[in-house]
Parts: sequence; structure tokens; C-alpha cells
Amino acid sequence: MKKFYLAVLLLAPLFIFAQKKVDLDPYSFTVQWRSLPAVKIDSTYRTYNVEIESTNLMRPFLSELSPEKTVLLEGWKKLPEGGHITVKVNLEDLLPESVNVRERTESIKDRAGQITGTRTYYREEVRYSFAAKAIITDYKGAHIMDINLASRGNKYSYFSPEFALKPLAQGYFLLNSARITGELYRSCVNNAMHTLNENITENFGFSKVSSRDKMWIIDSRKHPEYEAHREAFRKLTDVLFSMNADSSIDKAKEKLKPVIDYFESIKQHYTSTSKHDRKMRYASYYNLAVLYYYLDDPQMMMKEAQGLILNDYDSRDGKDFERTAIWLRDLFQANNIYTRHFPIDPSSFKGPFEKEAVSVK
Repeated sequence: MKKFYLAVLLLAPLFIFAQKKVDLDPYSFTVQWRSLPAVKIDSTYRTYNVEIESTNLMRPFLSELSPEKTVLLEGWKKLPEGGHITVKVNLEDLLPESVNVRERTESIKDRAGQITGTRTYYREEVRYSFAAKAIITDYKGAHIMDINLASRGNKYSYFSPEFALKPLAQGYFLLNSARITGELYRSCVNNAMHTLNENITENFGFSKVSSRDKMWIIDSRKHPEYEAHREAFRKLTDVLFSMNADSSIDKAKEKLKPVIDYFESIKQHYTSTSKHDRKMRYASYYNLAVLYYYLDDPQMMMKEAQGLILNDYDSRDGKDFERTAIWLRDLFQANNIYTRHFPIDPSSFKGPFEKEAVSVK
């Protein structure tokens, strides 16, 4: 009997340890929101037009393209001319810089796998460069931004088909220069327009963005908070998934109050300095910080970030959240817009030189 009680006393700490052990696993969710311009300009500017300039040498190739049609600034209205801002694109020459013939030798083997000879193939390599830039100004003539779209410092290579005879490879580019130059120029222009779209949308656009992010959820089945933690995450993901860039999130905030209250209660219930309790609080601080970010509340996100730092469990996450909260606050202030969920109807925007329609009674 004494041995039995001794065994119980020895095993008791292990039972307590098992109850105090908690595993957190990252669980992902998706949410949609609207990006805000990174560059501050007049908030009444909502129309744009595009002008394309090329060189005399490249103009015949440009006539087969319509790059101005591919320039899209999300959340703005595109006009043929006279927009609040003008995106002027300068496309320079595509310049061949060097021509060389490259060789490739392969072994010839018989059926037994023995090497019986070699075979050499030839192809022509043309090294070339291209340059392009965009200049953005407003309708008053004020300069806003220059964007480098392609630089001469970047070199590209074109390779001809392979030939068994070297003379066939030599001069291939020269004999087919018009067709090949047109194809290469088209590719360079398309890449430049892609770079332009990314830049102007990031700096001035209001694009719809779908994010995939994570929260830390209890994955220890025997933990007393296991079911409640997972249920809170299920409710949270349902609400976040229903949010979109075009609609207000006021109703979503109301639906998420019970989830927020639950994570807050965790911080109040697990208050010791043990690793278990700090880990439990960490999950609440982390999850709430992420949640407030997507609810467009940088002030509350900052509060959770500071709590995360003081909690002293993976405090680096708290410092990252602090920087994000400051960035979001500054972004709202710069745009004088304090949400990333609102509808946009570009068709309703008018350029600075467009007249309002006048109804005749």
C-alpha cells in the first residue's frame, strides 16, 4: 500500500504537467479588402489618360501593338485624354549589342551504349537591351512621379533555332531581323506595361486584394479550452470570409464581438507567469492583433501588439505588429480614408475638363 501511495505521489506532477501543456498550431483563413494608394496626391483625382511615345526606328513595330489599352489603374476611370493625371510612356529602341554563334556537342552511341562519335549543333545568340520609362503628371502640369520600366543595364538574349551546319546559324538574325525584332519588341513592351500597371496600382490604385493569413489555435485535445478555441476560430473565419472590399464591415464587427470577448477572457483567466499561461495569452494577443488589422482598427492592433511584447513570449511578433499598426494608421491619415471596405464606381468619375450633364426641363 505504501508503494502505491508513493507511486501516486511521484506521478501526480506528471498529470499536472499534462494538464498544463498546450500546443498551438497555425490555422489559415482568407479575407478580402481594398488597397489604398501609397502615394499621397489630391484625393479628388480619379481619372487618368495614357500617352505612348516611341522612336522612329520602333514606330513600325509599335503600330501593330496597342500598349495604351493595357494600362489599367484600378479604382480610376480611364479617359482618351484630359484626365486628372497623365501617364506618359516613353519606349526606346530595342538595340542588338552583340551576335555570337554558340556550339553544343553531344555524343553518338551505338546500341551497346558505346560512344562512336560526336555531333555538333550551332545556334546564334543575340544580346540586346531595351529601355522604357513612364512620367506621371497632373492636368495642371505638376510632376508627380517617374517610373523606370526597363533599363539598358539589363541585358537579354535571343537564341536562334539549332542547326547542324554552322553557316546556317550565322546570319540567321540578320536574315530574319524584321520578324525577330518585332517579336522581341512586343515582349519588351508587354513586360514594361506589366511593370507599369503594378507600379501605378500600388501607388495610386484602389485594387481588391484577397489575403491569406493565420492565427494560433489550440491543438491539444485534452486542453480545457480546445473546443472553445476552435469554435471561436470557426466563427471568426466565417465572418472574415464573408467580408468583401465593396461593403461596409460594421455588421462583421458586431458578429465578431463574442469572439473578441472570448479571446479577452483567456487573457484574464490565465494570468500566471508560467510558460503555459504566457502561451495561452500569446495566442489571444496574436489573434486579436491580426483580427483588428483586418477590421481596419490600427489603434486596437497597437494595443494588442504592446500586450504581446509585455507578455514575453515570442515578443518579436509584437514588434512586427507595432510596425504594421503604425503603417496602417499613417496610410489612413494620408488618404483621409479610414476603412479598406467601400464601393467604387469609376463610371461616375469625371475628368477636370468634362462638364456635368445639364438636364433640360
